Amino acid sequence: MTQPPKGTAPPGQPATPTMPAVPPQSGATAAQYGATATATAPRSGPPSPPGRPATPDTAPARRTAWAEGVDRLRAAATTEPGRLRLIGAVLALLVVAFGAVTAWQMTERSSAADDVLHSSQPLSAGAADIYRSLADANTAASSGFLAGGQESADTRDRYEKDIRTAAQGLITAAANSDPGSPSTDTIAKLNKLLPEYKGLIERARANNRQGYPLGGAYLRYANEKMQQQMLPAAEDLYKRENARLSADYADAKPYPWAAIGLGVLALGGLFWAQRRHYHRTNRVLNQGLVAATAASAVVLLWLVVGHSVARAGLNSSYDHGVRSLNVLHDARIASLKARGNENLTLVSRGAETKQVSTTQVMDLYDYDFQQDMKTLTKGLALAEGIADDTAGKKPVEAATANMKVWKSRHQEARTADDSGDYQGALNKVIGSAADKPTGECFDGVDTNLAAALTHEESEFKQAAGNGRDAMSGLPAGAAVLAVLAAAGALLGIGRRLSEYR
Repeated sequence: MTQPPKGTAPPGQPATPTMPAVPPQSGATAAQYGATATATAPRSGPPSPPGRPATPDTAPARRTAWAEGVDRLRAAATTEPGRLRLIGAVLALLVVAFGAVTAWQMTERSSAADDVLHSSQPLSAGAADIYRSLADANTAASSGFLAGGQESADTRDRYEKDIRTAAQGLITAAANSDPGSPSTDTIAKLNKLLPEYKGLIERARANNRQGYPLGGAYLRYANEKMQQQMLPAAEDLYKRENARLSADYADAKPYPWAAIGLGVLALGGLFWAQRRHYHRTNRVLNQGLVAATAASAVVLLWLVVGHSVARAGLNSSYDHGVRSLNVLHDARIASLKARGNENLTLVSRGAETKQVSTTQVMDLYDYDFQQDMKTLTKGLALAEGIADDTAGKKPVEAATANMKVWKSRHQEARTADDSGDYQGALNKVIGSAADKPTGECFDGVDTNLAAALTHEESEFKQAAGNGRDAMSGLPAGAAVLAVLAAAGALLGIGRRLSEYR
């Protein structure tokens, strides 16, 4: 009996095709083939119900957009064009961030420097002028009171001018203060006290001209209101404006380290990209990257040098301007208070005393005069030490000489008063030039201190203006150059990409 050959179908039936042999595959390819075979193999078990599609036993986990983006980025980084695109994007981002942070930080510093020059320092000087005007008005009022019915027109005009100056200064300060701030409350307090003080002075003047002793009481009451309420409030306002000035200096002077750090990082990235380009292509220069590097270097150099010059100018304006102004203001106020207490010593005639020690009692106003002269002496010595040129030292030296003569003449007036020669003491204080009064010395001190203040104000404006000008144009220039640098980096990378097309 003849057997049919193996692998052949019986007669009358089609032959079953045999699968071709599959050559050995690598692990990854074999796994893929296995997955394909598994996916196409028929399922064992009962068929799916009619009308419902067959579902695999295990559905693949759904991937997030972030994971897919990371995979695409990783895949792109495996090719040179992909790497170039990534490098270009990072360089452009670094350069733009450098320009943006530079523009932001320098805008803040430039604005603070402008506030120092045009806002906080003038307001600080205005607050000091309010204090000076109030103290000078008090001095002029006491001088006019001592003259009695022979009060000079100059003394009266000086008093009225000081009152107007103080009122105008309060209006300016109120316009520049924040609503609800402590400065606003202080200004409101001074606005309330100023007409009350002026009313007391007018009552003192009217009673004094009629020869009533009550005039002296009104004057002492007005002086007490000035010394205990008005001048402390004005001093508080002055300190607050000085604090605002210090805050503006603190905002304007710090180095922009964030911008400098980003600039160094951007330049480092650009140098690295050009070095990589050279090693891979043997081409020395890429015009786009060179332009981006040059623009970034200009911004960084401008930033460092410009801010350093601005910082030096602001430091100079503070050391040789603001510090001198503060010392001179304090010295001038001390001289005004000393003059007022000297006058009140003759007005009170020992009505108010102070126990200095267990064995010594002094006139209250003469004691205050001595303390004010000590403050004036220290202030003039400090101002002379701070002054950095002849124009600043000369008026301070003249004021010091006037102060020494003032002390000598005051002692003569006190000797005459203590010996019962009231008229002689009065002549030594407010008399004519032939009497060599202390008023001449006070006027000399005040005039020379005013000249020194004018000089130091000019020094401040020049130094602060130079500091502010050193930052002019830097924010806008940095932004423009950063955009150009980013465009150059992208064009340089794009030129390399074009070689792969």
